Amino acid sequence: MTVRINDVAPDFTVDSTAGKLNLHEWIGDSYAILFSHPRDFTPVCTTEFGAVAKLAPEFAKRNTKVMGVSVDSVEEHKKWKRDIEAFAGAPADFPIIDDTSLEVSKLYDMLPADAYLPDSRTAANTATVRSVFIIGPDKKIRLTMLYPMSVGRNFAEILRALDAIQATDGVPIATPANWVPGEDVIVALSLNDDQAKEKFGNIDIKLPYLRMAKAPKK
Repeated sequence: MTVRINDVAPDFTVDSTAGKLNLHEWIGDSYAILFSHPRDFTPVCTTEFGAVAKLAPEFAKRNTKVMGVSVDSVEEHKKWKRDIEAFAGAPADFPIIDDTSLEVSKLYDMLPADAYLPDSRTAANTATVRSVFIIGPDKKIRLTMLYPMSVGRNFAEILRALDAIQATDGVPIATPANWVPGEDVIVALSLNDDQAKEKFGNIDIKLPYLRMAKAPKK
């Protein structure tokens, strides 16, 4: 299946380093990030899991839970976590799920078109299992990203995108290119100028269809 923005995130129940977890129950009233990797004990993945470990306080500030997906067993994940923590200098406290069956990878369409999955598969056999899904408290997919095996993800960008999603949730605004928290936002076209001024105060009209305003506090 293809997972698209605004779809309800496919639910699953799996074993993980934190015990058996059901995705929707685990998310609860939080935002969540599901991020996947080709295999344990691979170099790029270790740097990425390390980046997530170091960002744990930032995710907590944003009421966001993080879950890693890797196509190995819980036992292997627990051994690998020691390497992640040694590399990052931070605890890897987020759950990493057991996807040896590739159930979740297939459910979220993470595999490449030419995937070849022998019993003795290596990281190269699941090369594009390097995906990101941001899920809202309503359990809907808010953002997807796909990276090739050779490109490590920019977790600063993932955090920035999460900030933008949370800033615009339920508010008639959008964020411009390269936006970061504290910068002005774009007023939605669903509001006319008078409505925009009433809601946001002063607006900066760059073009009839491009109006900027201070980001509202949530």
